[in-house]
Amino acid sequence: ATPLLSEIQTSLNLSKEEIWTSSICSVAGAVVTRCLAGLFCDIYGARLISAAVLIICGIPTMFTGLVNTAAGLSALRLITGIGGSAFVTCQYWTSTMFTREVSGTANALAAGWGNLGGGIAQLFVGTMLFPMFKLIYSKAGTQQDPATLAWRSCCIIPGLLCAGFSYFVIRYSDDSPKGNYHKRKKLGLMRKHSAWQHIKSALLDHNTWLLVLMYGCCFGVEITTTNAAALYFTEEFKLSTESAAAVAFTFGGMNLFARGLGGFLSDVSNAYWGMRGRLIWQLVCFALEGAFIMVFSKAKSLAGSITALMAFSIFVQGAEGSTFGIVPYLNPGLTGTVAGIIGAGGNAGAVVFSIMFQQLPYRDAFFWMGASTTCISILSSLVWIKGYEGLFFKRRVLPNPQTSDKPATLQAATKDGNIEPVKLPTP
Repeated sequence: ATPLLSEIQTSLNLSKEEIWTSSICSVAGAVVTRCLAGLFCDIYGARLISAAVLIICGIPTMFTGLVNTAAGLSALRLITGIGGSAFVTCQYWTSTMFTREVSGTANALAAGWGNLGGGIAQLFVGTMLFPMFKLIYSKAGTQQDPATLAWRSCCIIPGLLCAGFSYFVIRYSDDSPKGNYHKRKKLGLMRKHSAWQHIKSALLDHNTWLLVLMYGCCFGVEITTTNAAALYFTEEFKLSTESAAAVAFTFGGMNLFARGLGGFLSDVSNAYWGMRGRLIWQLVCFALEGAFIMVFSKAKSLAGSITALMAFSIFVQGAEGSTFGIVPYLNPGLTGTVAGIIGAGGNAGAVVFSIMFQQLPYRDAFFWMGASTTCISILSSLVWIKGYEGLFFKRRVLPNPQTSDKPATLQAATKDGNIEPVKLPTP
């Protein structure tokens, strides 16, 4: 519904506050479900959870045309926002399929092309389906407003595609290189994990919370900008719905390469300088992201705005790719739970920024969002993972097994996320 919000606002006679309340609901819906999706992936695997998310999101999307009130729009977007949880299942999937040395590239390419779908949806729904349905209803000579009938019909097709794709996920995919989780559990090849223990271990790591805040200032920025872009260009530059959707696509379209590039450069930095290299690249991405958002907020011409929008989009996606290049290192045995919590931080950030856009003029909201992002880049210097160096810290050494009376063990994470103790030789 995002590229059609201006039409929905006019048709239902909604205020700016009511439109942004629905946008807040759309991102708030996934805050809890992202955490749950990550936890369930650790326990049940990504395959079934991904399919469930697609069905839960796709079916309500097809009923968008039945909305008649602001409350109905908010409720619908709250439910369809659960679709954002598919990001967590995707990141868990790629993290189990690829080694940590290339996880930045793998995670970023998969997520980047997933986010590219958001940009394509802007283009497909706003500049193709909407004018097509409007033309069809105009030719049919209906007495109702063709534009109103058009936006009520548009979301049937993407909703159907979303729900239908769940069949292919279940039928043609695997949970891990070693097979599906439920079969491996039946054969006794996987341990059954405690959900509470997963959550507790993830929450007790301070790095989790740092990356939650940082991801809120990159993915949260992306979601908010996706919701705001078409409305912004319609209001500030008086563009039509079709033109504003096409311009908004330039933001999401950067996902074609930008997020993958961010993850790839994180991996390259890791190859040369270790974890410190990843953190340096993380700091650079966030600092430049915030700077270009502030430039965008001050641009007076349409050409200048589009140029600044594309520039800050590159670093928004780059910061996202960089962040999830670090995530697999935090707790390899709990990748799904950690990814879910951090992913939820992205949606929580979007809620905060959306409230800002609800209360402030668009230009002021963009400026303060950029300023917040630039300030948050400093948090890169506080990330310090066990076994790795920080930005300004030496390598964080694991506990010395010689100081313990018990036989020393290391927690070795397998590809499918199991934790297996490995005994160390005694001297």
